[in-house]
Amino acid sequence: MSNTFHLPLKGIVPPMVTPLTFDSKLDSKGLNSILEHLIRGGVHGIFILGTTGESASLSVDFKNILIEESLRIVDGRVPVLVGITDSSTETSRHLANEANKYGANALVSAPPFYFNLSQCELIDYYNSLADKLPLPMFLYNMPSHTQISFEVDTVLKLSKHPKIIGLKDSSGNAPYFKKLLYSVRKDSSFILFTGPEEILAESVLMGGDGGVPGGANLFPELYVELYDAAIKKDFSRIIPLHNLIMEISTNLYSIDSNQSSYLKGLKAALSCLNICAANLVSPLTTFKNSERDLIAKRLEIIQHNLSEII
Repeated sequence: MSNTFHLPLKGIVPPMVTPLTFDSKLDSKGLNSILEHLIRGGVHGIFILGTTGESASLSVDFKNILIEESLRIVDGRVPVLVGITDSSTETSRHLANEANKYGANALVSAPPFYFNLSQCELIDYYNSLADKLPLPMFLYNMPSHTQISFEVDTVLKLSKHPKIIGLKDSSGNAPYFKKLLYSVRKDSSFILFTGPEEILAESVLMGGDGGVPGGANLFPELYVELYDAAIKKDFSRIIPLHNLIMEISTNLYSIDSNQSSYLKGLKAALSCLNICAANLVSPLTTFKNSERDLIAKRLEIIQHNLSEII
């Protein structure tokens, strides 16, 4: 299976949820269902083992199986990016080798957690890690979870490494993203993706390469349509598509006040659509029936509105 793909990668690359059984095993039927759903929806790539995939809570053995099974199902139809974030460099390298073994196209790494690395330490860590990786790698800026942010100058320095090809920014900080575009992208093909779907259109209009939106697990065609409209600067399409994405964000991701509400809501909605079960791995727990019923009602309205637009 080939793991080469044309650079730069652009478009919608959903951070795939990890389908689970009630006892936290990999749900193979759900995995096939979500992957086929994403590919049918026209996505430009798929990112497994990210935050939305509950990567931090999964064992290495589980990740090995997920990597192998996902790449077998995709079978080269779209590029696959594999998250290798871990506090152990040895584990990150192991996951990278597994990803390469089964035909992944690139890797994604957020800063190792627990030790609050300085910017100099980040540069040393990533240059050393990239030297030993079999595949190109995206940096992953996720300060809300790692408590570390890649400063613009740090990204600029790391972008000089031939195996560090891009960055996914999930900070939600539009001025920061603009600085990246100005400082890092002006003399290179370094790939810049945004994570939060609420600023997807804005980031593409600014010159970003696309997005890694969690909501694309539900309605991949919606996010692909918005990306295409933003590339064409077709504001008559951008506005209603963006508004529907805001409706998804507002009505499905904030059922309770916990930070995990986004992921609980996303998986509950996927279960309502019969794509995969709502199960989450510990320490997270699924919504109760009353909360799922509320999501089901809101989802019906969203589906109706989607049918009016697409």
